[in-house]
Amino acid sequence: MARRVAVVFGGTGFIGRHVVQRLAKRDFVVRVVSRGTESARLLMTQGMVGQIVPLGAGKLDDATLARSVEGAELVVNLIGILAERRSGDFARIHGELPGRIARASAAAGVRHLVHVSALGAGAGSESLYARSKAQGEEAVRAAFPAATILRPSIVFGPEDSFFNRFAGMARVLPVLPLVGGGTRFQPVYVGDVADAVVAVLDRPEAAGRTYELAGPRAASFRSLMEYMLEVIGRRRRILELPEGLARFQAGLTSWMPNPPLTRDQLILLKTDNVPAGDAPGLRELGTEPTPMELVVPTYLSRFRVGGRRTMAAA
Repeated sequence: MARRVAVVFGGTGFIGRHVVQRLAKRDFVVRVVSRGTESARLLMTQGMVGQIVPLGAGKLDDATLARSVEGAELVVNLIGILAERRSGDFARIHGELPGRIARASAAAGVRHLVHVSALGAGAGSESLYARSKAQGEEAVRAAFPAATILRPSIVFGPEDSFFNRFAGMARVLPVLPLVGGGTRFQPVYVGDVADAVVAVLDRPEAAGRTYELAGPRAASFRSLMEYMLEVIGRRRRILELPEGLARFQAGLTSWMPNPPLTRDQLILLKTDNVPAGDAPGLRELGTEPTPMELVVPTYLSRFRVGGRRTMAAA
């Protein structure tokens, strides 16, 4: 009997690595589609010999997409960016590519398509990021009506770019600059997001639905930073930057490959990033949301004075 095949676009990323691991445990042959195969090769130890197959796809043209999804039962799209390197990147990567993946999946007879979008996606948003995410969802629905769309809030976990990033700043800076301290988030654990992706396989009712994935409680940006400082045992003054100064800083650093702040992110920080309340979530996919207090201290301990040993002794 032929083994079941799953394809994960963006499988070498933060969420993707957890998804690949779970699919391997479900005995899927997992094709990991990424720009280069080197990072995907590191995932091969998560499965048996030949079970995890790296597919290098520097250019995701239609022919490459068709080859990637051929014979697959499940296709997962996790490709996304936080900032544009070139004008139009959001439209190409978030808006157009998901629709092209969905069309290729439909043509190949794929049974399940999971598209991971973002909480706050909206066609009427001032943010290019949020609008492009909404455009991608619309394109997926048009090409593959039975697709399941997942909208996570900020995702936390051992390799996240949220708590780790600010903890790193707190280790070297005397103050912690902040923009949008009153904005509310509902961080969701990366393992829960990966579980939600895999749960779609066992839930026929998930076809054609959109789920908003969030943790068990909402908190302001400022209170999340206060919690992070408490975890790493460092006292730092949290300095709320005026919007004008923040816009000036964003303009200065926008040329960087991984800018600390962009003007589009400033727009996003004006709106709460929490579930609207009228969409199903993790519980409807069989997962109880994991409190951040159970996970965050386990990986932020390296930022404490004295490191993990100090925390263990505390």
